[in-house]
Amino acid sequence: MKIKTLFLLVGITVSHLFSYAQKKEFKFGKIAPEEFQTKATGKDSAAAAIKLFDIGNCYFEYSENTGFKYVYQRHIRYKVLTKAGYDLANYKIGLYKSSGSSKEDLNGMEAATYNMVDGKMVISKITKDAKFTEEFNKNYTYKKFTLPNVKEGSILEFKYTIKSDFIFTLRGWSFQSDIPTLYSEYNVKIPEYFMYKTNFGGYIQVNRTKHETINATYVPSISSTATHDQYVLENVPALKDEAFITTIDDYIPSIEFELQGTRFPNEMYKDFNGTWPKIVKELADDENFGLFINKNSYAKSVLPTILKGEKDTLAMTKLIYDYVKSNIKWNEERGRYASGTNPKLVFEKKAGSSADINLCLVSLLREAQIDAHPLLVSTRDNGIHPGYPMISKFNNVLAHVVIANKNVLLDATDKDMQFGMIAFDNLNHEGLSIDLKSIQSAWIATEPTFASEKIFNYSLALDKENKLTGTITQYTKGYAALKLRDKYRTTNNETEFLKDFKKDKTGLELTNYKMGNLDNLDELLTETMNVVIEDNVEEAGNLVYFTPLLFEKTKENPFKHEERLFPVDFAYPIKENYRITVSFPEDYEVEKLPKSNLYKIPDNSGTFSITFFSQGKTLMVKSVIDINKTFYTPEEYFNLKELFKAIVEKQAEQIVFKKKA
Repeated sequence: MKIKTLFLLVGITVSHLFSYAQKKEFKFGKIAPEEFQTKATGKDSAAAAIKLFDIGNCYFEYSENTGFKYVYQRHIRYKVLTKAGYDLANYKIGLYKSSGSSKEDLNGMEAATYNMVDGKMVISKITKDAKFTEEFNKNYTYKKFTLPNVKEGSILEFKYTIKSDFIFTLRGWSFQSDIPTLYSEYNVKIPEYFMYKTNFGGYIQVNRTKHETINATYVPSISSTATHDQYVLENVPALKDEAFITTIDDYIPSIEFELQGTRFPNEMYKDFNGTWPKIVKELADDENFGLFINKNSYAKSVLPTILKGEKDTLAMTKLIYDYVKSNIKWNEERGRYASGTNPKLVFEKKAGSSADINLCLVSLLREAQIDAHPLLVSTRDNGIHPGYPMISKFNNVLAHVVIANKNVLLDATDKDMQFGMIAFDNLNHEGLSIDLKSIQSAWIATEPTFASEKIFNYSLALDKENKLTGTITQYTKGYAALKLRDKYRTTNNETEFLKDFKKDKTGLELTNYKMGNLDNLDELLTETMNVVIEDNVEEAGNLVYFTPLLFEKTKENPFKHEERLFPVDFAYPIKENYRITVSFPEDYEVEKLPKSNLYKIPDNSGTFSITFFSQGKTLMVKSVIDINKTFYTPEEYFNLKELFKAIVEKQAEQIVFKKKA
């Protein structure tokens, strides 16, 4: 599935707005008096700060010693509105260096705070002792700066230059952030010798306001030209993080530049443009990918023991999958390439990255003559792959198996993962299957084959002291069971697990806790316990108020905004079924029973039903939530929001008992 770019009209969110686009006042230190009057209004009225402008320039320099490098300049100015905006005074710049001589250097930083005091502007420049360097690792260094005298109403300004040897990928530009932006502009001047692919991202259209050929001199006495492109976005609202998305970076309006080719004087055109066949061929020949999979000595030695004569393809695949899960522990690292060159070393080490594990799985499956391929994916936190040939946009690899003409996706990094289940992080709509034999590739859907299912059965008795006693039985399946199994195994002991289980359940005491089917992944994971529940029933005079869903009600609507610019991405279907049966004392009678109801999204992709029933001295409540679609567009947001609003309101309703006189 590919998410389409939505072009949205953005309203003005700031009062006292003067047009930076017209005035072009971007000189460091030249602050217009009206900038101190800028305030946020409308939907961004609670903003901690405003980005007055953000100007970027990217151009090239040449020297005989080092060749071409690009220069990146940034000039940014903020207006601080509240104390929550003080953190903007702390500015961090990341610089990269390769294992060779290529690197990025910071060449100059200007920074200052401006305050209005008694009608006059007071300037506080950054001091030497407010500049820091952090060596993050062998490749990354951070330059950190802290501005002084920051107050509500301050204007903060930074201007700096970076020179980079890494011309294959220019520094990109993001036009939106978590505070409103009045004006954002990026200028790129590319020499005639370089051709770059321009990639846009996000949900707001970025305008190219200038496209021209200009004269440029890189080598003395040699005339040349450059292409100057200018990209502008004005009056951009703050980007608010939302529930149920992949990563917020997928929705930021942005631009990236990737080298496509070069054509220097008296030289042939050199193509750097990636194509999928070229990428697949490189992967097939890579000792940490295709050649790793083809190393079959270990597979040949262990397959007879694993398969024990089994000939059925599905059964063989399950046996190999279980073997890999049981014999290699995931080290929590993701990657596209194996860390070594031979599966045997991974099995001997009994630990490895996701690539180590899943490429080993593919290796064993292929040796068993099963149609298996590595599947490259971009995880949810890495963002949706843009679709064009670019290997670096993938950050993980799974196994893709074809059984009886059906695609089965496998991930052996978690021993609690059921056959055919992939981790939540990998549910990012599609992956690229690599056929190492035919040197071809194909996009394969990574939609879930499992839901997250919970079933809760409460059987309770209410006594005259308004104490509840009885049993709770809980069943989980699919992703809910995977999450619970992982939590149970990673907690130090059962005592700690139960302590965590009880921490948000006021008044609950439990005994005889038992978990069933912990290791039987194909069965419902069961939990049973005896319970005593106090402090969950309220009494006022002769009336007793009881909220029957107790600990399982949905406390708040995850969809709080009136509108939403991004899709809702649940990753997997959600099914929650609660059944509560309560017997009550003879001298209690039901005074008020909430109405039963059924709520549906128009296309029936989401439903919520709740039933209240009383007979004799027993009442029963049944609540069922079923979200069977994983992806909702912004146009469908309102109906989804209203459904969850109904869930919160109805699950919070109380049953009222009246005590007989």
